Amino acid sequence: MTTSSSTQTPDMTGRTVIVTGANSGIGRAAASALADAGARVVLAVRDTDKGDTAAAAMRGRTEVRRLDLASLASVRQFADAWDGEIDILINNAGVMMPPLTRTAEGFELQFGTNHLGHFALTNLLLKGITGRVVTVASSMHRAGRIDFEDLNWERRAYKANGAYGQSKLANLLFTSELQRRLVAAGSPVLAMAAHPGYAATNLQGNSSSRLFNLAAAIGNRTIAQDEDGGALPTIYAAVADIPGDSYVGPGLMELRGRPKLVGRSDAAKDAAVARRLWEVSETLTGVHFPLAATSYSAT
Repeated sequence: MTTSSSTQTPDMTGRTVIVTGANSGIGRAAASALADAGARVVLAVRDTDKGDTAAAAMRGRTEVRRLDLASLASVRQFADAWDGEIDILINNAGVMMPPLTRTAEGFELQFGTNHLGHFALTNLLLKGITGRVVTVASSMHRAGRIDFEDLNWERRAYKANGAYGQSKLANLLFTSELQRRLVAAGSPVLAMAAHPGYAATNLQGNSSSRLFNLAAAIGNRTIAQDEDGGALPTIYAAVADIPGDSYVGPGLMELRGRPKLVGRSDAAKDAAVARRLWEVSETLTGVHFPLAATSYSAT
């Protein structure tokens, strides 16, 4: 499959796709492309007014449902209200480098939203998923470190970029561990990850760093691709004929261009850390892998 534009997305008629954070940026672009290809697309968003505005500009079949990934109660409400099969779940929503903020349960906002919220959502919906789970990570995972002694930045001096890197590394470890567990359970569902490269979205200009915001504003005007280009790796991960645990990014120095399979850091390949993070995430969220495993190994 070639995915150089949304018009080349295969026919998605009869398929149901949930996209978190689909009211703006690459989530909106991916949702629009998939709806245009015939899918029923559910925009799972915190602000339903913004979701309604985004959906109104899309062709095809769309609906808007409220989901606040910074609240496990909201995640459970969304999952409890869901009835039916899901072909593709796209874990796209995220926050990037805000000042120290905490979720409803007290988790550091980036770890709580980018990782734990999607961890809980995926596992709560998993029995109804028939095709793929795509989680949007970032090349900044390479700067991340999973600090099991202080996942929620309660002891360390808070560093917004460090917290973001940790959350994006967690996204890749989650994807790998999810794929291992799906295989062990005999499930045909595939877990994928993607990153948009350098895309001009509203994330970059809302960090807690004025210098980063200034650099992002300049980069958005000179280097970055638009949100449609940034969505191509997500769409590719959702529909292309590629193996589970694939990681997709832009082809040109992983900054922009046509999507392709890309590499990840050694830390993102650590199966023992992935398994430990999964177990800790189950404890923190109270949500567990819902499928029975017949054989499981972290190696």
